[in-house]
This record gives sequence, C-alpha cells and structure tokens, in this order.
Amino acid sequence: MKPVEDLTDAEAAAELERLAAEIAHHDRAYYEQDAPEIDDAAYDALRRRNLDIEARFPALVRADSPSKRVGAAPDTGFSKLRHRVPMLSLDNAFATEDFADFVARAHRFLGTSGDLPVVAEPKIDGLSINLTYENGVFVHGATRGDGTEGEDVTANLRTMKSVPERLSGASPALIEIRGEVFMTKADFLALNERQAAAGEKIFANPRNAAAGGLRQLDPRITAARPLSLFAYAQGEANEQVVGTHWAFLGCLKDWGFDVNPLSRLVRDEAAAEAFQAEIGLARSGLDYDIDGVVYKIDDLSLQRRLGFVGRAPRWAIAWKFPAEQATTVLRDIRIQVGRTGALTPVAELEPVNVGGVLVSRATLHNEDEIARKDVRVGDTVVLQRAGDVIPQIVSVVTERRPADAVSYVYPALCPVCGSHAVRPPGEVVRRCTGGLTCPEQRVERLIHFVSRAAFDIDGLGEKSIREFYEAGWLHGPADLFELPAREAEIAKREGWGRLSARNLSRAIEAKRRIPLDRVIYALGIRRIGEANAKLLARHYGSYAVWRKGMADATIIGSEARSTLGEILGIGPAIAEELVDFFYEPRNVATLDELAAKLTVEDAAIPAAADSPVAGKIVVFTGTLETMTRPEAKARAEALGAKVTDSVSKKTDLVVVGADAGSKARKAAELGVTTVTEAEWRELAGMPPPTA
Repeated sequence: MKPVEDLTDAEAAAELERLAAEIAHHDRAYYEQDAPEIDDAAYDALRRRNLDIEARFPALVRADSPSKRVGAAPDTGFSKLRHRVPMLSLDNAFATEDFADFVARAHRFLGTSGDLPVVAEPKIDGLSINLTYENGVFVHGATRGDGTEGEDVTANLRTMKSVPERLSGASPALIEIRGEVFMTKADFLALNERQAAAGEKIFANPRNAAAGGLRQLDPRITAARPLSLFAYAQGEANEQVVGTHWAFLGCLKDWGFDVNPLSRLVRDEAAAEAFQAEIGLARSGLDYDIDGVVYKIDDLSLQRRLGFVGRAPRWAIAWKFPAEQATTVLRDIRIQVGRTGALTPVAELEPVNVGGVLVSRATLHNEDEIARKDVRVGDTVVLQRAGDVIPQIVSVVTERRPADAVSYVYPALCPVCGSHAVRPPGEVVRRCTGGLTCPEQRVERLIHFVSRAAFDIDGLGEKSIREFYEAGWLHGPADLFELPAREAEIAKREGWGRLSARNLSRAIEAKRRIPLDRVIYALGIRRIGEANAKLLARHYGSYAVWRKGMADATIIGSEARSTLGEILGIGPAIAEELVDFFYEPRNVATLDELAAKLTVEDAAIPAAADSPVAGKIVVFTGTLETMTRPEAKARAEALGAKVTDSVSKKTDLVVVGADAGSKARKAAELGVTTVTEAEWRELAGMPPPTA
C-alpha cells in the first residue's frame, strides 16, 4: 500500500471512495447481519487508513466519509425507535502516540494544558444498547442501529436479569442508559454444546451469539440465551446527575446495573499507557472478549464543551489491541466492476481463520498495489484483519512462490462489456468507459438505487434486480415503478408467488413519495453519499430548486456554479462530479423519467431549526478569548448554522473577535451584521465564561 504522504490528490480521492464503499459493506455485515467477514483489527485498519488520508488531504474529505458515519440501518424485522441523543461511534488509537494525539487535540480545542484525567473501561465486543427509563421504570430499549434509530428489542431486553425493570433509589425523571450486551466465554461454550447436541447452528464467536440472541423476533428464544449487560454511559437526561463520568459509573451501580469491575480512573497519559499494558496482559484470562480499552475524559462539563465531530465524540477514544495475521494461498484474482465503472481487484483465497473469522477474500486495492507487492496467483500471502468487508494482504512469502507463477497483468478492457478500461493520469483507479452501456454498471446502479439508504424497497435485493434485468424489464430506475404492472408475471416466476409478488408491488408503490435527500443519494453520483445528499437537500430545500440549481451549474461562470462550490462540505471535487452528471443528456433524461413517477418531499427541517442562527451563514474572525475557534464553530453547526471562512453578500452574521482584520472590514462594507464574542455566546445560549 502506497504511503499516505506519497499519494497524489487524485490517488487520495480514489482511495477514499474505495474505502467508503468497503467500510459501508462491512458495517452492513456486522451490524445488520451479525456476520462479520473480517475481524475488528482489520476493520479498524481500514478506518485508520481513511482517517490518515483525510488528515493529509482535508479538502478531499467526503461528507459521507466513514469518519462521519455509524453502524448500519436497523433491520426491517423490528419496529424502529429513535434515540433522543444519537449513539455515535469512537475514533481509534493503536499506539501510545495516537493516545497522546487524542489528549493534545482535546487541549487545543479547549485551550487548556496539563493532566487530563480519563476513565478507562475495557471495550466489550458485544452489541450496543440504549435503555430508556421514565420515573425510574424501564419503558423501552433499542439497538444502536445507524446511530439515529435502532431496532426496538424491548421485549427481549426484559428477559435479561442484568436489565433492571426499575432503578433503585433516586434517578432523573427521564434518562437513557447505554450499555453493551455480551455473552461470557463460558456461557458461549455451553450454548454451543447445547446447540450441537440439538443438531442446531453453531455460533462462530460470543459476539455473534449475543447479537443473534438479542435480535430474535420471539423473546422466548432470547430468554433461553445467557446474555449479560455492562452499562457504561448516559444518553438523554432531563437533569444532570453528577459532574464526572467516574461518579456516573457509581450511580449506575447504585441503580442496579452491572458496571465493568476493571474500569479505572487514570490521571494522566502515563497511567493510561500502564493500564493499557496491564489489560493487554490480562485479556486472555478474562471471561469475556475485549478488543481494546475506551478512554473517556472524566469531567462531564468538558465533555459537553468538546462535543462531537463527524460520527465520534472528541472526548473519548478506543485504544485497540494489535491486529492478528495469518498466511494462506491466493487462488485467483477477480476483477469487480462497480456502479461508477471502477475496476477493483479482489483476491480469492484458500479459506483461513484469522482471529476467529474465516476469510476467503482480501482486498488488493488497485493495480499499483498488486505491482508493488508483486502479488501473483499461487502465492502464499500474509493476511491482516485490516478492513471492513475483506481483509488486507500485507505481504507475499516469496520463498514459497510456485515456479510457474507469473506476474499479474491488469486488464485493459472491462471484463464485463469489453469497453476500454482507462486510468486517467494521476489516478490509481482504472475505470470502464462503457458507462450505462456496461451491463454491470447498469445493474450495480439499480442495486444501489433500491438500497436501504436510497429507496429501500423491500423485496428488491441484488438477486431480484439481476433477475428482472436479465428478463429485459429493467433498463433504468424509472422502470422499477413499472414492475407492479407485471405482478401476475412475477408471481409465476420461480421462487415467487402471488403473495410475494403482491408484497413487492405494495413496497414499490409505497416509495412513490420519498424525501429529496434519498433521491439524490439513489442516483449513484460519484462521491455523493448519504451525508452529501443531505447537505444538498438541506441547501436547496426542494426538488425543483435543486434540479434548476444543478442545470444552471453546468454553465461555466454562472452564479449557480459558484453557489454549489460554497456549500459547506461540498468541495470542488464533489461539485465537479455533480456538474459532470448533469452534463450527460442520458442522466438528465433518466432523472426526468423518474421524477414523472414520484412525489419528492422537501428537505426535512433541521433539529435545531428553532435556534436564532439555524440556516444562517456565519463567519468567525479575529481572536476569540473565551473559547477556541473549533469550539465556536462546533457550537454554531450544532445550532443549524452554516460556518464558512469567507465573507460575501450571502453571509448572514460575522462574529468579530480581538484584532479582527479584512473579514470585519468586508462585513462592514457589505452591511453584514456583526456581533462581539460576548454577544455570540448569548445568541448561542452559551453560559458566561468562568473566571
């Protein structure tokens, strides 16, 4: 793999696109299917590579980056519950210097220095849960899901002895308790013995057994599974209970929850490093699986100030244990064609167990990576769990290379349609030039169109899409809405029936009304993920305004193109992809055909829409004396404002700090409203600074 510092802008953009797709695939396998294809270390390595590239190329950060995303959408077998406070994920550390960087970043954000006490909690490998209590009584519980809403597993949670039906002692009238459902190693082994004796499924590891046990539609099955819970955090609460996280863990125990007994309050970085080493040595002897230690800044007031960035809190980090490796034989190299035409090489392997996960595929990234490592069919290779969907080939054991092994020649033609596969100068990805004439690209786009974050049509998975495409019924997205007219024909096909065909028709008809952001995402425009689609939908508001804005943006020098580039989070590369999409007449025709069959709902109003700065463009200038610039920006964005770095006639508010210069002068020239730092604090609902 090419070092991050050696990547060109084009190479970095291409790799970020690939990583986003891989990580999304593995999130679905892990969170939705309870069937991870790689272990945590491999997954963490993918995320770390993504973060490293983003750190070096901040202008290329995708709004749908894995660093801004959590988990996967909830399973459709359960009703959904929305979390009052999102359940986000954690950034990772893998070495002492990573943890030191975490502490340094917190100090920079807060403008502080010195020791920063943190609470260390072993990171349980289980299923995250959110429990809601009202007046001390358990009312419902949900899985993390996509971080915003999860599966309603209340009935199943009531079967667990470690989930109190009523909190002991005084507690807030409303509080969300977060925890991890897991299965001990001893209980896992006993469960598998019972499963084997009954001739039933054997579980691969305790995490899968716990997740599968909790996500049963029949609570009686859950009751028969030996599940445990460690509580470790708070979500929403109508009152503050204590001032530190360490004290809050004590409250959890008083209320009747189990808290990991190995948790510890550590005073500085040296103590954290010592604790990490201590737990690493004790790990194999524990009766439950852990994959690292979570460190949380103890002071809750500092946690609130630090807030979140993307999908993770600034006040916590997961320090992971090292990755595991294994060796196996590479049997073949297969080329996959994606919806944007990217040709991605995948290694087909002799199946091997890597850290408890049976691996049969691995990523080869791109042709440069194959050449750099000189990977050949027949080679013995070293694997590392370093990705979400498939692990990574670290190196080749050349001394075991077969005498007849030859260097791999990357295809110059698309393996599906035969079109030229072109690699633009400076890029690492070779792409099929067939576009919509390439059958695989057409099919992949249709599969993406009906995916869960897009139109989410029940009954239309990859298998059904390919079946109907081969039958000649599907050519573009609009054709999907003609399928109900073929209900009788579908019912007669193998594997279908009257009921399943009818259900499919109903599912399709139900999606004729759909939010704007889902439509934008479903189109499969390169670099437009869920987050970018929401940004665009929020900015333009309605389908008509967005459609006109995109059409006008194809005109060089137009105000619409300038506006597109100024949207916070939409950089020049993303804007270029949007313009390119609307330059293509076939894409415009496809969109027009689709729009004629839909009612596209306007963008949802942001949660902070009632704040005085919601939807306004805000600029900070000068030196802020009571807060750092990152803290001020984070607060503005949390209130629904759009923060930019330049003042224009579209700017609504400029916050002027000490020694402000050209931006303050330009605001005055343009008649833009300005406020002092103290006035901003009041406007943003921030308490007066402490002395």
